Amino acid sequence: MVDAIVSVVVERLAATLEEQIRNEVNLVRGVENEIRSLSDDLMKVRNVLEDAEKKGYKDKSVKYWLTRLENTTHEMDDVLDEWNYSIRKFQIEQSSHHDVYVPPKKKVWSSFVPSPCLCFKKVLTRHAIALKIEQVKTRLDLILAEQVRFGFHEIKSQPNEPSHQSLRVQTTSLIDFEEVCGRKFENENLVSKLVGGGGRGKELGVCVLSIVGTGGLGKTTLAKLAYNNSRVMSCFQLRIWICVSDPFDEVGIANEIIVGVGGSKPNTNQLEMVLQSLKETISGKKFLLVLDDVWTEDGTKWEPLRICLKGGGLGSRILVTTRNERVAVMMGSVKNDIHHLGHLSHEECWLLLSRIALSRKSEKEREKFQNIGRKIVNKCKGLPLAAKTLGSLLRFKNSVEAWDNVLNSEIWELEEVKDDLFRHLLLSYKELSPTLQRCFSYCAVFPKDTEINVADIIRIWFAMGYLGYGSDWEVRGREYFDKLAMRSLFQDFSKTSNLDDESIASFKMHDIIHDFAQFLRKNVGSRMRETNRQACSPLLVSQVEKYRSLFLTGELYDPHICDGLTSVRLLSLSRCGLGGIPEEIEKLIHLRWLDLSWNNFIAEDDLKSICKLYSLQFLLVQGCKQKEIPHEIGNLIQLKELDLSYNELIEELPESICNLRELESLNINSCNGLVRLPQGIHRLVNLKHLYYEYTYSLKQYPQGLAQLTSLVTLKKFSNQDGSKLGWLKNLNRLSDSLELTIELSSGDDSTVVEDAREAELRNKTRIRNLVIFFNESTMGGEEVMKEASARNDILDALEPHPNLQHLEIKGFSGSQLPRWIVSPLNQIRFINLWVSEYLSSLPPLGKLPQLKTLWISGLSELEFVGREFLGITTTTTSIIGGFPKLEELEFEDCSKWKEWEDITAEEEEEDCDGVSIMPCLTRLTIQKCNGLTELPQRLLRRVSSSLEVLDISDSTQLIQVYGDKEGQPWKSISRNNPHLQL
Repeated sequence: MVDAIVSVVVERLAATLEEQIRNEVNLVRGVENEIRSLSDDLMKVRNVLEDAEKKGYKDKSVKYWLTRLENTTHEMDDVLDEWNYSIRKFQIEQSSHHDVYVPPKKKVWSSFVPSPCLCFKKVLTRHAIALKIEQVKTRLDLILAEQVRFGFHEIKSQPNEPSHQSLRVQTTSLIDFEEVCGRKFENENLVSKLVGGGGRGKELGVCVLSIVGTGGLGKTTLAKLAYNNSRVMSCFQLRIWICVSDPFDEVGIANEIIVGVGGSKPNTNQLEMVLQSLKETISGKKFLLVLDDVWTEDGTKWEPLRICLKGGGLGSRILVTTRNERVAVMMGSVKNDIHHLGHLSHEECWLLLSRIALSRKSEKEREKFQNIGRKIVNKCKGLPLAAKTLGSLLRFKNSVEAWDNVLNSEIWELEEVKDDLFRHLLLSYKELSPTLQRCFSYCAVFPKDTEINVADIIRIWFAMGYLGYGSDWEVRGREYFDKLAMRSLFQDFSKTSNLDDESIASFKMHDIIHDFAQFLRKNVGSRMRETNRQACSPLLVSQVEKYRSLFLTGELYDPHICDGLTSVRLLSLSRCGLGGIPEEIEKLIHLRWLDLSWNNFIAEDDLKSICKLYSLQFLLVQGCKQKEIPHEIGNLIQLKELDLSYNELIEELPESICNLRELESLNINSCNGLVRLPQGIHRLVNLKHLYYEYTYSLKQYPQGLAQLTSLVTLKKFSNQDGSKLGWLKNLNRLSDSLELTIELSSGDDSTVVEDAREAELRNKTRIRNLVIFFNESTMGGEEVMKEASARNDILDALEPHPNLQHLEIKGFSGSQLPRWIVSPLNQIRFINLWVSEYLSSLPPLGKLPQLKTLWISGLSELEFVGREFLGITTTTTSIIGGFPKLEELEFEDCSKWKEWEDITAEEEEEDCDGVSIMPCLTRLTIQKCNGLTELPQRLLRRVSSSLEVLDISDSTQLIQVYGDKEGQPWKSISRNNPHLQL
């Protein structure tokens, strides 16, 4: 941790001096030389820190020296914050004489004469900051001078491990049985007790089994093995998994059980009412309830739940995992039902470690690591988590010498570590860069078992200063996360689809690893010299000292809380029942992240006090019932993200918001009073994300939107009220989803066609989901028919890039679909054609090689679906078409549809000419198609081996023909698939 903060301060010293020179704002004169001297000293001390930390494991005086160095460097970090804050404040105060503040590039301030008052303030500020810098430097000089007596040696850094591509951690939502080593006997024994008549504890009315063992032994893994065993799954009507952890929250656990079995969470926090709901939910039902990671020994907390759970069905079981046998006894497990989990054998540990460490090495390479690897396994002492951690560390070490360094590391001799596992974790931790060390240890700020959102933690890391500078901080943060995940420091991943790849969306930390991260931060602190500690609880002070962060929930009773925590950089007061901004929030000059969401601010000028926090980078005021955003918001020139969503009373945004040149994300979702965006929006040159979903009142888009070439997120756009589709032309970074609303009226088709071409959707390679909605003005049917050809041209002009995967076309009044829609080069997987009332035929959609789902609804002029719909085409080398990957086909509300042309008898033959027709189709739906009298029987027989469901509801004539399962028509189409459901 010392190297981490020293590295950051060295970087900040250089950046601060560079910024002062670039902006020609000499706020602190006379200390530049001292700053440069300090920077040189810190760079030198970095070279001996590795040796110092090794000696600090055994020498308490060295450890104390390191702690003083770390804390004093943190103080220097705070002073640099004050320096930068004062520069911004001075710039903004001088610009108050002008209508608009523009961040300086060159000699911005030479055009006017500062007021005497401002000059006086500037002198005082210079003196105060210069004094603080000198004081901190004096303390650092004394600390750095002491290193001589310790005789530290400079250790040349080993070349960093090769840059690994972002390897995706292979995980499953529950458990990967193949990754488990050993535990076969324990699993069989536990499963037998769960499904058999064994188990006592009859006084409970439900048997309680417990797995007891130290951290890292695999208690949760064994519980998962049993929970997902096929015998267990078929034995219980209900299965519920609850991670309890500490503290033991009776109401929360009861609510999770209710939701876990499919019930609705009660709208109350009263234990009595929640337990009544739970009792009704499980009454008479045989259940298995896993309570993972229980810590409390307080039986009074368990008793109400125990009584309630007695109402389950006969044979119900509760499985508890805990580190403490007293907990198991308190929960009701008798001696024979307490399973003391043992250690893995040496061979099992080696198998687990080698699977990870040698997974990418050849058989020949594996042999040379066998001897040294088995010696390292002895260090694991039978702990699965230790084997997994060491395996992840050794995975990237490609020489026997590197493995030998791990075996003979001084860390194994560390005496102060309270948990054996910490030694294994320290080895991995020491391999991390200083930045990664800070990113990892910060995660301990969250309570155990918290599901941490990856995007959120990356934003927090940036706000804390861990990701450095530059516009690519999000990419850098994702790389850092992937590196930490690769080392098995995180677990329980959930994934989300991201363009063409899957990425981890959230994760958790194992309890032991969480304890280890807390251990790393335990000596950080004692820097809050000028705060009013009496105004804050010791717990809050400790959190701010260790993490520079404070997350509060529930009612906030102390209005002076900001007075006691002035060094905080991240403050979350979401859902704290605030009726106004906390007093003296202006003192939080180090604040980078402020979350005030879901509070009810009464005063209209509440947000003005926030607008003096010039270092703020993330401001979240979601759902705060704000009516007005103050003009002073433009002073927050460091803002990266501004979330104003769910403030339905906001009618307009001040033009000063366009001063926020660093702004990357603006969220105005569900601001239904907002009718327009600021005219100066083109000045937000770094804006990447503009969110305004469910802001239906927003009708006007300023032309400046066309200049926001950094935009990645723009979910919706329309050509209404003077806006032009052509404004999208240069927005080629747009990603994920885009919904276009095309406003049409009589006579303007040629203009709209040209406008649609100007949008150049084909150049937007990262858009995966496209919705095109045609909104017609009121016209007679004949008039619309005359203009159908022009409508065709509009849709043709909106050709997307072939990378598109999801296409919806709604309200299209043209007579035919464009040719681009059936290009074999397209990667489209989903198509929805909805209410195209003049479309009388369907193109050969079967040509699409990746199409999985096709929905066709509201084609009121469709009468005939021909064989060309299948898109079967013979080329010189192959036969293409036939919907090779289609899984779901749905027709709905096609009232005039009378015939679906069948395939020929020759085509029905299994391998005729190599033609494959709908080989993957599992569901066919034909609803509200009352004119269709017959299904293509040869086609259905051809695909029936894969078809699982045929839905002909509300199609009266088809029901008459096929509704009788004993009738010949049904038997004809289902003869090859007797399991076909109607």
